[in-house]
Amino acid sequence: MVEISTSILTMEKGEETKTIFALEAAKTDYFHIDVMDGKFVEKNTYKKMMENSSYIKRISNLPLDVHLMVEDVKTAVDDFLAVEPNIITFHYEACKDSSEVLDIIKYIKENNCKVGLAIKPNTNLEDIYEFLPYIHMCLVMTVEPGKGGQKLIKATVNKVRDLKKYINDNNIEIDIEVDGGINLVTANIVKEAGANILVSGTAILMAKDYKVIIDELKK
Repeated sequence: MVEISTSILTMEKGEETKTIFALEAAKTDYFHIDVMDGKFVEKNTYKKMMENSSYIKRISNLPLDVHLMVEDVKTAVDDFLAVEPNIITFHYEACKDSSEVLDIIKYIKENNCKVGLAIKPNTNLEDIYEFLPYIHMCLVMTVEPGKGGQKLIKATVNKVRDLKKYINDNNIEIDIEVDGGINLVTANIVKEAGANILVSGTAILMAKDYKVIIDELKK
C-alpha cells in the first residue's frame, strides 16, 4: 500500500486552515514538514515549519512526517518533539560519524517517536546499510534537498531499487520514502522501484482537486 505525505512547503499564507482541511478530506496520509536551517541547505523554513506544525497539531489528527534538513540535528529533534510527530527524519550527511547517527536514532526512539534516515542524491547507499535495522524509514532524496518544485533526478531511481533489494535480501522491515519531483509521471517510476511513501508538495497543492491527484498517486 502506497502512502502519500503532502509537503506543506509551498502552502499559501492565509490559506493554511482551508488547505489543511482539504488535504485531510482528500485522504493524505501525512503532513510532510520540511525543516531547513539556512546552513545545511540554503533556505530557512525553521520558524515557519515550527508554527505550521503546531497549528496542524491543534486542528488535525493526521500524523506529522518531520524532515530535518539541518546541521544541529539534536536541537531540532528537541524542538520538533514538542509537536508529537509520528516520525522524525534526519540527514546522514549532517552527522560527523556513525556513532552520532546511532546516538540520534536512539534518542528519537527513546522519546516515543519513529525515526527515519535521509540521504542526498550523491550519498552512497552502502554508507547507511549499517543503520537500516534500527530505523523505521529510509528517505531517498530524489532531488537536492532545500528547494520545492525541482525535477526528479533519474539516477536516484536505481538507488531506490537497490535499497529495496537490500532490505528484502536482509529481511529488514522498513519503509522507503522518496522526496523530490514526485508527480503523476514520476510516481509510477519510484513505486515500481520499491518506494511505498511518496512525498509530494507542488504537484498536489497546484492541483484543482487534491483528492483526485492523491488517489492517482496512491494507485
